[in-house]
Amino acid sequence: MMRRGRPAGPTGSVVGRTLQMLDAFSAQRRALSLSEIARRTDMPLSTVHRLMHELCAWGAVERGEDGLFRIGLRLWELGSLAPRGQGVREHALPFLEDLSQITRENVQLAVREGGEVVFLERIGGTGAVPVLTRVGGRFALTTTGVGLVLLAHAPAQVQEDVLGKPIERYTSKTVTDPGQLRRMLADVRAQGFATSDRQISMDTFSVAAPVQDAHGQVIAAVSLVVHHGSSKPLALAQLVRTSARAISRALDTPI
Repeated sequence: MMRRGRPAGPTGSVVGRTLQMLDAFSAQRRALSLSEIARRTDMPLSTVHRLMHELCAWGAVERGEDGLFRIGLRLWELGSLAPRGQGVREHALPFLEDLSQITRENVQLAVREGGEVVFLERIGGTGAVPVLTRVGGRFALTTTGVGLVLLAHAPAQVQEDVLGKPIERYTSKTVTDPGQLRRMLADVRAQGFATSDRQISMDTFSVAAPVQDAHGQVIAAVSLVVHHGSSKPLALAQLVRTSARAISRALDTPI
C-alpha cells in the first residue's frame, strides 16, 4: 500500500516544519533517525535535532534505545478525539463486532478525506483473508469497496478530480479506466452497495455499503473482505447493507 501525497504545511514556519517532520513517518517508515528525517524533509540537521527534542519532551515522538524516533502515544491520544472519526466509530463498533462474529471475515469502517479513504476500524475474523488495510491507513478511493461507495456519493468535483488523475494499478484486475469507473459508480448508487473483485490482491473480494447521517448524507462506509470465490456477493451485500443501516440509525442516537 502506498501512501499518497497530502497537502504540504507552511514549511517556512516552525509549525510547518514540525508537521513536515511528523509527516516523514508512515506505515513503511515507523522508525527514523535524525539524519533520515533531515533528508526526507530537506531541513538542516541542527533544526531537526532541536525540534525533535521539543517533540520528545511533549510526547509527540519517542526515542528508543536504538536511537531511532517513533510516533509517541500523545499523538494517538489527540487523534482519538477527532469527532468525525471517533464518533462514527463508537456508534458503529457494536454492529461491526456483530458482523464479524456472524461472518468470521474482515469487517472494515472507513470515511473519505479528500481523494482518499481513511480506515477508522478493522476487525479481522478467524481464518480471514490477509488484507493490506490498517486502522488509520489510507488507500485509493477507486480500488476498495468502501472507497467506491464513498466516491460514488462524493461531490461531482471530487469524482472528477479523482478520475482525472492516473489511477494506480495493484493487480491485473484493478480498474483504471475512468469511463468504466464512472459506470461502476452509477451501479453503486443504483444498487446501494459496491463490490471490489481482486482489485487490491488476487485473493480478496470486498462488498461495501454506505452509512448515512440523520440528513441522508453518506458519511462513512462499512465492508466485508473475504477470500475470492468463497461467498455469494448478494448474500454478503445483504449482510453489509443491514449493518450499514443499523449504524446509520444509531448515529441519530446519543451514546
